[in-house]
Amino acid sequence: MDYIIGQNRPQPGNDAGLTPSPGAPGTQGALIVDADQRSFMPEVLEASRQLPVLVDFWAPWCGPCKQLTPVLERAVTAAGGRVKLVKVDIEANAALAAQLAQVGLPIQSIPLVAAFYKGQIVDILQGAQPESEVRRFIEQIVKATGATLPSADILAAASAALQEGQAEEAAGLFASLLEIEPENPEGWGGMIRALTALGDDEGADEALSQVPPKLAEHPAVTGARAALALHKESHQAASALDGLRAECAASPDDLALRFRLAGALNGAGHKSEAADTLLAIIKQDREWNDGAARAELLRFFEAWGNTDPATLPARRKLSALLFS
Repeated sequence: MDYIIGQNRPQPGNDAGLTPSPGAPGTQGALIVDADQRSFMPEVLEASRQLPVLVDFWAPWCGPCKQLTPVLERAVTAAGGRVKLVKVDIEANAALAAQLAQVGLPIQSIPLVAAFYKGQIVDILQGAQPESEVRRFIEQIVKATGATLPSADILAAASAALQEGQAEEAAGLFASLLEIEPENPEGWGGMIRALTALGDDEGADEALSQVPPKLAEHPAVTGARAALALHKESHQAASALDGLRAECAASPDDLALRFRLAGALNGAGHKSEAADTLLAIIKQDREWNDGAARAELLRFFEAWGNTDPATLPARRKLSALLFS
């Protein structure tokens, strides 16, 4: 059965405006707690002055709630203390639900997760959501406070290490990230790229086989898959680089030779020269071999990634050739 939130949604900035009950208990130190009407003020509103608080409104009869709550708990645990989760059984706390409706949070259907910060409702998440969406929701809430999640910090460090040629360190960081977020597409893509950079094709293949099916066509994964395939193809060609250079010098009009040279250059890590070699083919004969040079250059771009220093200038040169 589907549970759909009504049209009267809370807007960011609505203050909860609840009055605490005398003697309400509070355990603000815990990051995953249950709350009732008496503890809602300290556990949610007061705690939200320090960090975002997610309130999971649920009921024992709600099947989707039973699916969502464990996902929320895992995501909050992975957030490393940057967000808190408070679970409220609305069936046992009907008076609290009524009070919340009066201040702009009508709980018309569940599961419903409301995010509080600085005593105000800042966003809501409705319905049973996949783990990736829950993590994205939490990431956006945390980011709005000026903080970042541990996974974001690890991803930044891993990406920087990979960019700087420290593939072994990058692989370790990506592995740590995937332990926290097993459905992180950038983590899987980065791990495959790091193993490829280490020359561990078998390990990269194994990592690729473990990517969750739902992430298989994510750009981070497809780019890493292309990089691995290109690495395998170029490995042997790179060993023949000197010979290909000599052959191309002797036969400058042989476009097939120059095409092979581009693959060897890429395999040897000479990305800019590889791109320029293909660009020269395109300039001389745009339709050579059914546009093979352009197709190969686009494959290089996908494998290198948009942030690679060789990609952007080569893209600009390609655009200049195609649209001049």
